[in-house]
Amino acid sequence: MMSHRHVPLSAVLALAVALPLGAQVPRPDALVADGVPEVPQALAAATAPYLQSRDAGFLGWDPATRGVLVRTRFGSTHQVHGVATPDGDRRQLSFENEPIAYAGVSPGAGDALVVQKDAGGDEFFQLYRLQAGRLHLLTDGRSRNSFGSWSRDGRHVGYTSTRRNGRDADLYVLDPRDRASDRRVAQVEGGGWRFADFSPDGQRALVLNRLSINASHVHELDLASGRMTPVTRGAVPAAYVDPRYGADGAVWVVSNIDSDFLRLGRLDPHSGVFTAVSREPRWDVTAFALADDGGFVAYAINEAGVSRLRVLDTASGEARHVDGLPAGVMPYSVGPTLAIAPWGEIGLSMSSAQAAGDVYSVDPETLSVRRWTRSETGGLDPAVNVAPELVEVSSFDGEQVSGFLYRPDPARFPGQRPLLFDIHGGPEGQSRPAFLGAKNYLVNELGIAVFFPNVRGSSGYGKRFVNLDNGPRLRENAVRDIGAFLDVLQADPVLDAARTAVTGVSYGGYMCYASAIHYGDRLRGANCFVAISDFVTFLENTQAYRQDLRRVEYGDERDPVQREQLRAISPLTRVDELRIPLLVATGGNDPRVPASEAEQIVEAVRGNGGSAWHLLARNEGHGFHKKENADYYFWTGLQFWQRVLLDTEAMR
Repeated sequence: MMSHRHVPLSAVLALAVALPLGAQVPRPDALVADGVPEVPQALAAATAPYLQSRDAGFLGWDPATRGVLVRTRFGSTHQVHGVATPDGDRRQLSFENEPIAYAGVSPGAGDALVVQKDAGGDEFFQLYRLQAGRLHLLTDGRSRNSFGSWSRDGRHVGYTSTRRNGRDADLYVLDPRDRASDRRVAQVEGGGWRFADFSPDGQRALVLNRLSINASHVHELDLASGRMTPVTRGAVPAAYVDPRYGADGAVWVVSNIDSDFLRLGRLDPHSGVFTAVSREPRWDVTAFALADDGGFVAYAINEAGVSRLRVLDTASGEARHVDGLPAGVMPYSVGPTLAIAPWGEIGLSMSSAQAAGDVYSVDPETLSVRRWTRSETGGLDPAVNVAPELVEVSSFDGEQVSGFLYRPDPARFPGQRPLLFDIHGGPEGQSRPAFLGAKNYLVNELGIAVFFPNVRGSSGYGKRFVNLDNGPRLRENAVRDIGAFLDVLQADPVLDAARTAVTGVSYGGYMCYASAIHYGDRLRGANCFVAISDFVTFLENTQAYRQDLRRVEYGDERDPVQREQLRAISPLTRVDELRIPLLVATGGNDPRVPASEAEQIVEAVRGNGGSAWHLLARNEGHGFHKKENADYYFWTGLQFWQRVLLDTEAMR
């Protein structure tokens, strides 16, 4: 077990200077570093244990083995593994250079395993059949394809594809054992369609059209004729999530209709009337799974960021609480977050501040919990990791906003400590008390406090709250929430107001730039990752299949009035006010926020005489998913934080 004796980063870097000139970490071939210092081997060695943790994500049950499929990483990328028994060995099933996004075994015989994978992070996913460790292409190899559902008998897969025109997500059905069986069953308009569930007889399907986080529609599709019948009705927009056919003839779904929060309930397929079943007065239902016989349903709620599991008896309506799971977060998955095996066992994965992420199962009768995996943490004791504290503040207009603060151990780090704001993307994301991974090094070894704010527009706090930042007129109110957090946290006697910085990813990257502009006199540096720098160029250049979904959130750049508003709030427009050092990282294949968003702001900052480090990974998309790239970015970030947060001489 590695000790937690603190070695200051300044000492590590000083040691690196004394080492031979060749003692640098080789930069990955696909990574372009512009204005970025070399990474010393001493830094890589000091941080190595923090970069060796792994997690295990639940993918589903394997009916042939009565085991589970998990997604975990032993090499550079996440691959599919099978685990036959609780605490059993992980048996690797896929061996790709690119990460596997999803894998699922056919119900019934379990004779077909389908995976979803892209190339270089481009998110133009393809479906494959995985057999004897090899992938066999099922889709066209060019368009964006998204897995939807297996039929109940395991014979067919329903999925969506943009192959017709690159924009609209048409609906397809395929027998993965026979690629020639592939057929389009419905032509649609829009990129938000999803194939949700097959009817028990395999003749019909539930499909979902998502227009925004708070507006979607459920339809029933006749697979033979292609005729689409609306299931949801009404003029008031509402969210519907993950519709499923129930054994009782109803459609089970999660919805916020007539409620501020997402509730689990039954949808009458004839009248479209929704009847709530879950009884929690607040907090969203985030996932659910139905038993094959309809006797019970398992569902999860997001209680102030923490996942809680319930098992509901459908006859009595009684919901029992599962108490044997870690207090943490059920991570989002492309496939099922929860799944019930044919023999009744409930499968899921959980992550917490002290656990990197593991797979568990729950007995629906006794509610006893079994642990299937024990993910490694690089030899470090995860119990040392601090649990976050919930921080709630009143913003400029009285709106209550909150976030999670990870404080360094005061016994090891006395006095005032630097503070780093880490802003989530989405913008409808939510920071939750999950495992910090490599960022535990910042807290445990460098004594940096890390704060994860949930500004207005974050999910998890109701549809009123998530809509508070919509459009260009309200957008900067979320930035003003950061100011409210700064007021409170920089007044904390244990936190150093003179050593505060910001980082963020995607939309959080926009917030990173915007915070650097609005609060540059209170911040020392900004590390902005796959970030929006100009809303107009972002909306014009993001992939066609997602443009309309983003216009609902941010505004429509084709409208002259909104275009002017979007320009006005864009960081690139106000780049002359951005005077603190920047670290900018981006993926060359990013379909969401193109690499040009980074290039244009780096050029503008440098043109104004400012400092901007720039990392470009040519083989990545929206985030770095290959370990060698993620590690190098982490080490570069540590050197950046050394200069702006820890090096007091450089600050004078």
